[in-house]
Amino acid sequence: MTNSSTNLQDDRRAQLAERLRLVRQRIAVAGGADLLPITKFHPVEDVALLAELGVHAVGENREQEARSKAEALGESMAIHMVGQVQTKKANHVARWAAAVHTVDSVKLADALDRGVALAQERGQRSDRLPVLVQLSADGDPARGGIVAEDVDALADHIASLEHLELRGLMTVPPLESDAAAVFADGRRILERISDRVLGAPVYSAGMSGDLEIAIAEGSTLVRVGTDIMGTRPVA
Repeated sequence: MTNSSTNLQDDRRAQLAERLRLVRQRIAVAGGADLLPITKFHPVEDVALLAELGVHAVGENREQEARSKAEALGESMAIHMVGQVQTKKANHVARWAAAVHTVDSVKLADALDRGVALAQERGQRSDRLPVLVQLSADGDPARGGIVAEDVDALADHIASLEHLELRGLMTVPPLESDAAAVFADGRRILERISDRVLGAPVYSAGMSGDLEIAIAEGSTLVRVGTDIMGTRPVA
């Protein structure tokens, strides 16, 4: 590595460290929650720098990009799938994902369950796959998520599967919505299915612009991209 590229890496590491510090400070002041940096469209070198800074897990939106980063980083970084998963990609996701935040149908749950079983048979993973139910706050299937009245049935189904672990719920407020109301509704629905959740229920809610609101309404995990990584490079 040349001196100029080394200097660029050092500068980027310092920038990420400061951005992480500021976001963690915001989270602490708001009441506390786990942090999942979102690294979509950012190079694997940035994710490696986050690992050096003590980050153990990040979120990705696109299967191919996430798989590539998982292969490059190995056990140094757990990668969560926070984007929509096509059923036909479930076998791929089941091999590398540390968790999936966007399970919104029985069909997808079954596909992931089969994918994990296959990955275990091939020696590609040894554990079950933690998943979150994605709640649709506006009922628009194009945005992903399942409507509130169908969450219980999906939670029951996931809990019955051999290779998945139901860990909680994820939601995203629609644009122009009352974020506090959306987050509060999600928390109530999570409490409703908590008896089917393994371990302490995870409530994945809140991003760069609304993490304080989400934490006030019970979020236990915030997903922060821009305020840590900066503006996304052109994909």
